[in-house]
Amino acid sequence: MKVRLAGPLLLLAGLLGFVTLPAPARPVARKLSRTALEDKIRGGWAGQMIGVAFGAPTEFQYLGRINEGELKWSPDRIENALHQDDLYVEMTFAQVMDRSGLEATCEQYGEALRDTKYSLWHANAAARRNLSHGIKAPQSGEPKNNIHANDIDFQIESDFIGLMCPGLPQASNQFAERVGHVMSYGDGVYGGMFFGAMYAEAFFENDPRKVVESALKAIPKKSGYARVIRDVLAWHVENPWDWRRTWKLLDERWNRDDVCPEGALAPMNIDASLNGAYVVIGLLYGGGDFARTLEITTRCGMDSDCNPSSAAGILGVILGFQKIPTPYKSGLAQIGDSKFDYSNYSFKSIVQSTLSRAEKNIHKAGGTVTAAEITVPVQAPKAPALEQWHSGVPLARLELEAWGWKGNWGNGIQKNDWRSWKVKESSSAGSEATFTFSGTGVAISGTMNQEGGRADVYLDGKEVATIDAWVPERTFDDDYWHVTGLPSRKHSVRIVVRGDADGRSMGRKLSLERAVIYQGR
Repeated sequence: MKVRLAGPLLLLAGLLGFVTLPAPARPVARKLSRTALEDKIRGGWAGQMIGVAFGAPTEFQYLGRINEGELKWSPDRIENALHQDDLYVEMTFAQVMDRSGLEATCEQYGEALRDTKYSLWHANAAARRNLSHGIKAPQSGEPKNNIHANDIDFQIESDFIGLMCPGLPQASNQFAERVGHVMSYGDGVYGGMFFGAMYAEAFFENDPRKVVESALKAIPKKSGYARVIRDVLAWHVENPWDWRRTWKLLDERWNRDDVCPEGALAPMNIDASLNGAYVVIGLLYGGGDFARTLEITTRCGMDSDCNPSSAAGILGVILGFQKIPTPYKSGLAQIGDSKFDYSNYSFKSIVQSTLSRAEKNIHKAGGTVTAAEITVPVQAPKAPALEQWHSGVPLARLELEAWGWKGNWGNGIQKNDWRSWKVKESSSAGSEATFTFSGTGVAISGTMNQEGGRADVYLDGKEVATIDAWVPERTFDDDYWHVTGLPSRKHSVRIVVRGDADGRSMGRKLSLERAVIYQGR
């Protein structure tokens, strides 16, 4: 009788530490059929279109509160996606890549944004204003020139980058570095890197939480953005079935101190990290269910069209186009060849353009593409060096009644599609506006348009800057001038209207709105 002791003895030796068993081999590559790759890219674009059309009716209507109203959908609503800025703006940058190649520079992306004709707001508008005045990218997105640098703009335009980087978060970050700094800085760029990395991981991972956790490694741990997302992940563990509880905790901790002069000390918050957290809430609590992900992300409020657009786009990659529920995608058949506003792309052509760029990125990373299959080398997320900026905590909104006025100033009313507001206007050289404040920073808001003039700014008696209130058409910016990092004490500001203007201006008008006072953290 023979007794075989090798197996038990090996086991005992391993337990006693005599033998080190080899660790399981790590995969060196990930594979998808080429059909699946195209289906996931199509699902990502379809998800964006569905999400933005789903949330559009409530955009910035629910500020600091959950939307508990009825949410409706009909397939014909998908047509609205063709007119949405968070889709056609990203196509501007995709066009740069298709025209100039994947090595296009930050300056080239900036030139493309400068020459666009569509309406822009916040960081995008400030960037176009800077670019139009000769401040090139990446300086167009730097905080000294763009107080909106932490706003949501690049985040909502970064989806196309992740869609062309399947399983390649490092490649995604490289593109985001160049595109994002046209209009953003620090957390404003990290929002786009985080979103791009979520898309990249979604090609190979079906668990939304793992997608989020992986993408978080693509941005610096010490960034403000990363801290917000880590909190949401922790609260999801504590409250796995109650997204409203997580929303409330997020609101209490992070929905404050918005730098944006429009959102400072106001219910609106267009900060990238807060709105990015709403996307994460939708993905985590949606649990892979398309309809529920749309609903939760939209109900979180604030930018309630852009946020479900990205959440549904990421989930659209996880599921693939074929598995998106038919009621949401059925309307696409009728508009598949229709062009997005201000763009040469249709839904069908942007999918093919993205597929082509994805294949180039796979080859560049050392992978392979055949008619049947793609092979992508495993690429771990890698965070860039930390860059951060914050103007300080908003202390007060100093309205015009608290200012001093000298010279020829008149009362005026400015308005847009959403609101109207009072201004003090002057085109008379030598007219002055003055105020004092205590703090470490200030932002002066005023109306910019095609009739804008110029004024000199004096801080504590010293001339420090020139306001230029001319902007190209459809550029909605109100940042006349801002400064941060001042000594924490009382300061004086004097604004003196000049008699000249940009050569493209049709007037000499200055229209002052208010000042926001900040105190360093």
